Amino acid sequence: MRLLLVEDDVMVASGMKLGLCDAGYSVDWVGSAERAEQALQSESFDAAIVDIGLPGMDGLELTRRLRSNGQAMPVLILTARDALHDRVQGLDIGADDYMVKPFELPELLARLRALLRRSQAATSAVLSFGPLEMDQAQRRIVLAGQVLEVGPREWSVLEYLLMQAPKPAAKDKLLLALTGWDKEITPNAIEVYVSRLRAKLEPSGIALRAIRGFGYRLELKAAGDGAATSPAA
Repeated sequence: MRLLLVEDDVMVASGMKLGLCDAGYSVDWVGSAERAEQALQSESFDAAIVDIGLPGMDGLELTRRLRSNGQAMPVLILTARDALHDRVQGLDIGADDYMVKPFELPELLARLRALLRRSQAATSAVLSFGPLEMDQAQRRIVLAGQVLEVGPREWSVLEYLLMQAPKPAAKDKLLLALTGWDKEITPNAIEVYVSRLRAKLEPSGIALRAIRGFGYRLELKAAGDGAATSPAA
């Protein structure tokens, strides 16, 4: 999942970005609302974390503009302001959640997971597909009753596939889930991670099928003949 962090305090932003990246997110950071608007004109993000007290345009106005322009991605507002009317104003203009500084990273991560689940129409921190279960809160994957070990980028690819299942996941969206401005990953790299995941999933009856010209889809193999099927949505 790719996040846009809008925070003008360099030390705060650095600490948040480190914690979010350690949790498996791809994070791009900008220090102003104006730069955030520019980024959103050319890039795609799964969610934004926006500080209110920004230089120039503040975070509330940025959020209002995002919603008026039809941006539907989840927005989590961060602020040192803890008055009730500030929280109400932030939610009324289109923010999805509101956190008051100082805050603990585990709570921020939990709130992000909840926002992303709602945006993907998921209801649980555990994503399931056949014998596969991914616990996003515990950062653990269980396949056919056994813990499955995956690398950080394999985790990101599989998480996005599970969020989309049974629908296919676009290859360009998978690439965005892995990369940010400070990283360079070629589209062919997705094929490497897909190949690794395929080798781990197929022995337990889960196929990772390539959809020509589009991306990939998780499917369940039919018993007996090795064919793959998608479960009903």
